[in-house]
Amino acid sequence: MKKTRGDPTLPTGLVTFLVGDDEERIEHVSKNLLCVRSEYYGKMLGIGMKERDAAEITVPKTDLASFTAFIDYLCTDQLDLGEGEGEQARRALVLRELAQMYQVPRLELLCAQALQESVGPASAVPLLEAAHTTGDGRLLAQCRRYVADHAAEVRASGGVEQLRDLGVAKGLLGDALDQVAELKGT
Repeated sequence: MKKTRGDPTLPTGLVTFLVGDDEERIEHVSKNLLCVRSEYYGKMLGIGMKERDAAEITVPKTDLASFTAFIDYLCTDQLDLGEGEGEQARRALVLRELAQMYQVPRLELLCAQALQESVGPASAVPLLEAAHTTGDGRLLAQCRRYVADHAAEVRASGGVEQLRDLGVAKGLLGDALDQVAELKGT
């Protein structure tokens, strides 16, 4: 917050975000706070782009709950991933994407940590597919190892039925065949 004091280049005023296809509103967010917490908003609102003086900024391709959690993080420095294991993992994935897009590295790291901690029987396969899609090698390796080590629990939780990506399925099959070969000693 100290960065908001004494910098005449910071914009003043408030902005309303219009979020998603329905343009749901997040109102009265401080422009100068956005600038000091996000490099992206610092550039957008701080160097004379049209949004500097805008009262509203449209944010497509996200949902209100996730973007609200993102704005709340910028305002409070506290991460809220919601309730329930599945919801927390989904929210962490979306927030990590928002953190990357809006250049908030600390939030990105917190989300990556939350994702790694949320790997369990029900979440391993969806997280594996998300890691494959986003190119997150660390999470991908962790999920693959978890599925290999806890195959019965993952299967019992319905994880196998959740599998949608053929490339991930082939990778898991390859892992299973490798384990069979190790057990046979060949």
